[in-house]
Amino acid sequence: MIIRPAAPEDHPAIHAVVAAAFGQPDEADLVDALRADGDALVELVAVEDEAVVGHILFSPLKTDTGAKFAALAPLSVTPGRQKDGLGTMLMQVGHELCRAAGIEALIVLGHPAYYPQVGYSAEAAKTVRAPFKGPSFMALALQPGALDGPVTVTYATAFELK
Repeated sequence: MIIRPAAPEDHPAIHAVVAAAFGQPDEADLVDALRADGDALVELVAVEDEAVVGHILFSPLKTDTGAKFAALAPLSVTPGRQKDGLGTMLMQVGHELCRAAGIEALIVLGHPAYYPQVGYSAEAAKTVRAPFKGPSFMALALQPGALDGPVTVTYATAFELK
């Protein structure tokens, strides 16, 4: 298993993996739109036997405080490889690359039983004002204190299409 930055030649395989993982094309179309708009901050693939079997994308979020936040969306693993730890591996590498890029906190709208396994929590997201709320809206601080005060985030334009 290799985790590496996504390359242009991976785009068709990424589209297929994301669509298969979600059972419909909306998230794959979101990835294409984020990339086309230049909003793919960190984009990684998991490759096994020269085939893309997983994908993750982080896009920048605008904040009213000037803090550097990013959104994790989406995380996808081909259906036959789900629950093998690939998603966790993609997140761990992605988190480190985001931290190295100066990102202070990450936001995800995802399964409330899955993302807490790697440190995301709805409690941490309570200081974040966004179009989303509830137990599926979670945050992870990459820098100490990043989520201590109120902050309003604005998602990339591609999210408005969903």
